[in-house]
Amino acid sequence: MIARPVRVPRRGLRPTLRLRLTLLNGVLLVGAGILVMLVAWLVVNAVLHPADELAAGTMVRLADGQQLDARQWQESVLSAAQTELTVKGIVAVLAISVVGILGAYAVVGRALRPLHHVTATARKLGGETLDQRIRYTGADDEVAELADTFDAMLDRLGAAFTAQQRFVANASHELRTPLAVMRTEIDVTLSDPAVDTAELRRMATVVRDASERANALVDALLMLARSEGRTGLRNEPVDLGAGVLGALSAMEHEVRRTRLAVDTQLHPAPVIGDPSLLDRLAGNLIENAVRYNHLGGQIWVESRHDGEYARLMVGNTGFKVDQADVPGLFEPFRRGGRERTGARGSGLGLSIVRAVCVAHGGTVGAVALPGGGMEVTIALPLASEK
Repeated sequence: MIARPVRVPRRGLRPTLRLRLTLLNGVLLVGAGILVMLVAWLVVNAVLHPADELAAGTMVRLADGQQLDARQWQESVLSAAQTELTVKGIVAVLAISVVGILGAYAVVGRALRPLHHVTATARKLGGETLDQRIRYTGADDEVAELADTFDAMLDRLGAAFTAQQRFVANASHELRTPLAVMRTEIDVTLSDPAVDTAELRRMATVVRDASERANALVDALLMLARSEGRTGLRNEPVDLGAGVLGALSAMEHEVRRTRLAVDTQLHPAPVIGDPSLLDRLAGNLIENAVRYNHLGGQIWVESRHDGEYARLMVGNTGFKVDQADVPGLFEPFRRGGRERTGARGSGLGLSIVRAVCVAHGGTVGAVALPGGGMEVTIALPLASEK
């Protein structure tokens, strides 16, 4: 992508929108005045034009008793009328144009005042000033629509900036934990002059587990960034049920260890999308259903399509979740609770699910079950049969 050059405001006189609109109004006024003068000229010329039917030598008597040739008298009257019309018309056009231009300059300036407010507000914006708004209170017109749209954009930017700051802080905290564990283990081991092989092996195991956790977190962050950025996405035919089977196979040991009962009803659910992201979507849903469960619990999975959308539903038993807390579970580093059958995850599972759904033009929803657990349903546009 080629970056657009930044427009630097020029000092001094510049062709502002206010000046251009004022000049346009002036040109229209002068043009209209000239047109009116031309019409008046034609009317006067038609009315006072010497009559062709007058016989040669016809005389007219003026009020002072003087007699003049009728044709000469008509020509003199026409000439005088044209001269007076021209002089007064020019004066009138100039006067109206000056008044109109000054009035237009004032009116346009007042109309464009909110735009200057928008510009000034935009120039003040920064990471610490995203709370500023236009709050236009004028007439309900196009300018009001622009100001309201700008305020709405600032609301979205503020929310995104806050979420980004929170995400960075949480990511830093999550990465700091395994790094601190590794450093502590290494420092403790190095400070013991009588360390033996068994202690070294224990330290190496702890460091390896911590590094694997950090690596898994980095992979999850990269997956989330790729999903939200929608860069490098492939468009290939994918069946959501196939991803479920792969995810269940990967979690088979954990399912057996926790004695979970799995019920699958996998019907064709074809979509067009990125295979790796859609597999990760199914994998995260299955992993959450396994880890946020209790011993001897249940998992049920269904894939189908309804003619417009391909749908994948994954539900599980487990601890109770308040429905009001469900939307927050899709935020990065939000975990549903401490009761779980599996190891601690990255806290990005459902965030990645939502990002993948949005990247593929779909939606995701979740419902807390009365007896405990949760049911997550995603809907993606059905692949065309062509």
